[in-house]
Amino acid sequence: MSKKTLVVTYLPSGERSNTKKLVDAFLAAAQGKTRLEQLDLLKELPDVFSAEVLGAYVTRNYMGQALTPAQAAAIAKMDRMTAQLKAADVVVVAFPMHNFGLPAPVKAWFDSVMLKGQTWDVGASGFVGLMKGKQALILNSSGGVYEGSLAGWEHAVSLAKVEFTFMGYESIEAVAAGGMNAKAAQAPEVLAAAQAQLKDLVARWYA
Repeated sequence: MSKKTLVVTYLPSGERSNTKKLVDAFLAAAQGKTRLEQLDLLKELPDVFSAEVLGAYVTRNYMGQALTPAQAAAIAKMDRMTAQLKAADVVVVAFPMHNFGLPAPVKAWFDSVMLKGQTWDVGASGFVGLMKGKQALILNSSGGVYEGSLAGWEHAVSLAKVEFTFMGYESIEAVAAGGMNAKAAQAPEVLAAAQAQLKDLVARWYA
């Protein structure tokens, strides 16, 4: 078990969550194949860029200046979550779609870990992702089906992929269960297909 996997979840519907069914399938398949660490964003809500946090970030990560104790305290949670992400070889982020996009706590988590000089930087040729050689998996469920004419309405999985790509992740995959409300009669088979896809993915990633 050389790989370490960080599983980041935001599952406000609890046991009723369709996304949780995907997480459970992943955890069952990955058990014993990787060192697992879990971060529940319901229990540890990420910080947002308040004036104090943003000020500390710019002062240290852009201007290269030392932080005051108050500034260090303001950005401490972001630093902790970033260090947690950097220590993992694989990250799994699981969330439902909310109003066509990422739930606010999930976006706040991405903002927390996308720190200049830590997970990305600027080089001579532009932006450089610093998370090379790492893998990311996105687990998502949605009430609607965002394909065809509605493809442009989907800003959850697509944005998460952009965030991971920017940080330099070399293998980024998504397993999504759409139409949980719009096509409720087909939901069980959609979930079953997604769960089977996860078993195959775990077999590939943790061979």
